[in-house]
Amino acid sequence: MQIYLPIAELPVNMMLLLGMGMAVGFISGMFGVGGGFLLTPLLIFVGVPPAVAVATQGPQIAASSMTGSLMYWRRKALDIKLGIVLLIGGIIGTFLGVLFFNQMRRIGQLDTFIAISYVILLGTVGTLILIESVMSFVRSGKGSTPRARRAGRHHWYEGLPLKMRFHRSGLYISVIPILVIAIFIGFAGAVLGIGGGFILVPALIYIFRVPANVVVGTSLFQILFTMLVATMLHASTNYSVDIFLALMLIVGAVFGAQFGARVGANLRGDIFRLLLALMILAVAGRFTVDIFATPVEPFSATMTDTFR
Repeated sequence: MQIYLPIAELPVNMMLLLGMGMAVGFISGMFGVGGGFLLTPLLIFVGVPPAVAVATQGPQIAASSMTGSLMYWRRKALDIKLGIVLLIGGIIGTFLGVLFFNQMRRIGQLDTFIAISYVILLGTVGTLILIESVMSFVRSGKGSTPRARRAGRHHWYEGLPLKMRFHRSGLYISVIPILVIAIFIGFAGAVLGIGGGFILVPALIYIFRVPANVVVGTSLFQILFTMLVATMLHASTNYSVDIFLALMLIVGAVFGAQFGARVGANLRGDIFRLLLALMILAVAGRFTVDIFATPVEPFSATMTDTFR
């Protein structure tokens, strides 16, 4: 069944959109990621303009994050205090990201910037997680365990000013590095159409040593509100949010996230990280192919707003 997307200006199969939303919602609930790093490329691959794909995935990510975060909150696996600090930084980064997004679109370089950024960002993060997960498997095969950090030993960034205690996560550290990471994730989310969970989840686990059972719910909490802000800003500044496309994706995501959260709660930590790394690298590989492949139409002309 074909439906016409007025903002994207193309017809698409409704069942395809529902299936994409459900699949990304499942991944969001399972890994604690917004799913935008997967949904935005999928929309671009089926012909949706990058600007519309980036702006429209916000409601879908928010919907899947809401259902997932509610489930983790009921299980008391969500650090609200840490989530609020992450949210403050995320909102600041989102405002900056939308301003940058509009400027890149104005000069006609948005599509290229999105593709290259996806390759660099996903490739780097995916490779780092993959290396760590493989090393974890090797250690477990040898029967060894990673050395625990000695009591009283802290990284330099944990001793910065503005310390705060996060009881649910068992942390007492400075909020400055947390805010810096949250600002970067909010910026990347607004520009690239990603929730940022695939960056936030590894950062909370490896940099701040947040317990794995708290990470997913806290990540979804931050993604939920950051994506709501990004959607409102994109809709009010560049008018690129396609409501029909968003509704189809949301319906599928709500169902998918419920099943994903149940599966994710039963995954071993090392398998969790390995699957997340492979999925991230697969998307990065797909963008790499598109960048270096010969285009069907080697020449094109577009209108920009440079001289307006």
